[in-house]
Amino acid sequence: MKVCLMQMNSRDDKSTNLSAARELLEEAIGATGPDLVCMPELFTYLGGTVDGARESAEAIPDGPAARMLADVAQTHGIHVHGGSLNERDGDRLFNTSVVFDPAGDLLARYRKIHLFDVITPDGKAFQESATYDRGSDIVTFEIAGITFGCSICYDLRFPELYVQLVNAGAQVIFVPAAFTLMTGKDHWEVLCRARAIETQCYVLAANQTGPYVEDGIDRDSFGNSMIVDPWGTVISRCQHGVGHCSATLDFDLQKRIRSDLPSLSNRILDT
Repeated sequence: MKVCLMQMNSRDDKSTNLSAARELLEEAIGATGPDLVCMPELFTYLGGTVDGARESAEAIPDGPAARMLADVAQTHGIHVHGGSLNERDGDRLFNTSVVFDPAGDLLARYRKIHLFDVITPDGKAFQESATYDRGSDIVTFEIAGITFGCSICYDLRFPELYVQLVNAGAQVIFVPAAFTLMTGKDHWEVLCRARAIETQCYVLAANQTGPYVEDGIDRDSFGNSMIVDPWGTVISRCQHGVGHCSATLDFDLQKRIRSDLPSLSNRILDT
């Protein structure tokens, strides 16, 4: 199975972001011929204001971003993981991943569980809970007999979620993100590789890259989208800047790793 991750520099203009996303998807699909593609977190609207995020939110699967992703899936006959986007559900707003199958039908939906409420080492405050409601469901889905698990960005710091995903059968785990430059330079690769090693899963981590503005404050995403194999080896990555990276997932290799180092079956403590 060949996968391709999109790395974007999304801003606070949904229309512009959707055009850029479609262009990048078409370029990447034409260049790499993947079976599955993945967008980064909040690819439709990043930064801006709480009001702007709410205005950009859409119902799923009927909103413009969801329809665009479904059209790409159907046009190219591939699976499309939409990273995440602002989902409107009544008066509530969620940071939500969507996955479409090659027929353009909605296959899975995951609402981000862990919300990023921190002050980073450079003194910048983030408070996702001021904008979003929290998801609660562990989400997996299947493609061609392979089980995929869902997570988003800050979830990466909570290994108990990944234990539950692998207990649910996950062989591949998505981590679309807008990981900050300040924390990303020290933690992003370490955490992606750790989650791969401890779950013996492939980790598909599509990140935002570059500057954006939120509530008048300059922010910067780390980039370095990466595909990590179940041994913890980074087998493909982007650097800083808009682009894409791809790799072929080898599930025979995964079987050998899980057989030769049976840490999953040796686990004593559980969540």
